[in-house]
Order: sequence, then C-alpha cells, then structure tokens
Amino acid sequence: MTMDSDRMFELAQALAVAKSRQDLPASLRLLHPDMVLRSPAFGTTARGPAENARALARFFASFPDYQVELAGHADDGETLVCWGTARMTMTGNRFGVTPNGVRAELPVFITFTFADDLIAGEQFFFDLSVLCAQSGVSTDAVRHTLFGATELEGVRG
Repeated sequence: MTMDSDRMFELAQALAVAKSRQDLPASLRLLHPDMVLRSPAFGTTARGPAENARALARFFASFPDYQVELAGHADDGETLVCWGTARMTMTGNRFGVTPNGVRAELPVFITFTFADDLIAGEQFFFDLSVLCAQSGVSTDAVRHTLFGATELEGVRG
C-alpha cells in the first residue's frame, strides 16, 4: 500500500523533533502498535509499544542531549529514507567505557515504513566507530559490551 510522500516525511520529521526533545510520550504516539525499531550499530531491535518505550528511554538516558536534523529524504511510496546529522553526548556506563563528555556529530540515515498512518518500522544507521572516536572511547570495548566476544578475538590472542 502506497502512502503520500509528504505525509511520510511529516511523520518522520515529527518523530525526529519528539526524539530531539527526548519527549517519550510524543514519540510513542507516532508509532504503530506493531512498531519495530532497529539500531544495527547497537545490535538492538525493539518490537511493540513496551519494548519501544524501554529502548527509547534507555537511549535518552545514554544520550540526554540527542538531536537529529533531517537534511533530505526519498521514498518509493512504501519506504522513506532520510539522511542527516545526529548530535549527541555519550554518558553513563551503558557501553562499559568512560566517555569524554564531548558532543559527537555524525551522519545518519534512517529508513521508515508505515501502517495505518503511523510509523511501523524504523532502522537507524550510523557508524559506531565515529561515535566512539568522538566520544574518546574504544570501539572494540564498546562492541565487546554490546555484542560480546567475537571469533576474531580468539585469533588475535
């Protein structure tokens, strides 16, 4: 089922604004009950309202000044792709490291799918190594916290 391009971008932009304000209720109102949120860099997938609420709350706690600016978009009537810049400061010890407190700025692209005039799917893509480098932490250490040991660690030893 195709959706109007302007409406797709309106929903994505509204979600970007809500997340940039760390407004969990406003963010959740834009999401379909079957919403699936994927963040491959963090290795996370959240399904449904409760998991999405927990995932967003955890993200806002880790990046309390998160802000995203959508610079452009394209769609095929079913999927919207947006690109832009995210700015965020890594805080806390969620990732098993001590960040430097510097606000990172990194390119992002996000794909969205829709159902019933709501966002039904979001995939949030960014380069974890860029975030780690700007946050003054080891990408390997963060990846180890997020994903555990890899086969390559045994080879290196």
